[in-house]
Amino acid sequence: MKLSLGPLQYFWSKEKVFSFYEDIAKLPVDIVYLGEVVCSKRRQLNFNDWVTIAENLTAAGKEVILSTMTLLVADSELAQLKKICTNENYAVEANDTSALHLLAGKTGYVAGPHINMYNAETLAVLHDAGAKRWVLPIELSEKTLVDLQKEKPEGMETEVFVYGNIPLSFSARCFTARAFNIPKDQCEFKCDQFDKGMPLTTQDQQNLFLINGIQLQSGVPCNLLSAVERLHELNVDVLRISPQDEYMDSIIHAFRASIDDNTSATDLPVPEGGWCNGYWYGQPGLDWKNVT
Repeated sequence: MKLSLGPLQYFWSKEKVFSFYEDIAKLPVDIVYLGEVVCSKRRQLNFNDWVTIAENLTAAGKEVILSTMTLLVADSELAQLKKICTNENYAVEANDTSALHLLAGKTGYVAGPHINMYNAETLAVLHDAGAKRWVLPIELSEKTLVDLQKEKPEGMETEVFVYGNIPLSFSARCFTARAFNIPKDQCEFKCDQFDKGMPLTTQDQQNLFLINGIQLQSGVPCNLLSAVERLHELNVDVLRISPQDEYMDSIIHAFRASIDDNTSATDLPVPEGGWCNGYWYGQPGLDWKNVT
């Protein structure tokens, strides 16, 4: 079983992004997904910057995959998508059907978690079109994974999101700009003020969502560390961690140890507000089931 680091969700400075991936190069992850997946207005890094990071990670022994945007609304975004999908050096993670169209007939791409893959027939179509791996849609449960693992095409790998604030929705409007009562096109890059997203709480102060530009995330991170042994039993090939602003070293080492020892480790720093794992158990996503 391999460990992957998903694409960065937040708007960090160029210097912070380069420093972050310099640290990742030294940590025990096997696969790293790179690229802007949330908002094309975030231009701190251009395509060549991401390629430079990819080259550095490849030199450190990591498998690098370039991720595409999840919601495209402009011709300029389509042009960037074409550049990613036609690159000759790295595999691609498709997070939108437009990327699937551009990748049709190519082999070795990854169908990302935002592609609607809810049955074996869909997996078969994607596999026939060149997908080597699919990422379980984040809202699906263990029970659904069991069924799909039995029916998926032979040779198609499975990846599961196991740690991080869950990307729940994407909108043509910008939630962060709206929170400051300014239009999206004059957003002033307000999301760069929130390295971990902008918290949105209920009236009784429950962490409900994180506002992250055009994206809404779960208010607390999903944590499936206790389910690693079960995921191993289900022959899952890759476990995905989402980049975090803190505790990255501890999170990666905890999952690495659990994978290597095939045990349900639980030694992780608890973030403010705790964790969630409800989707995995077929419950509301924000629920937390404490499994020891």
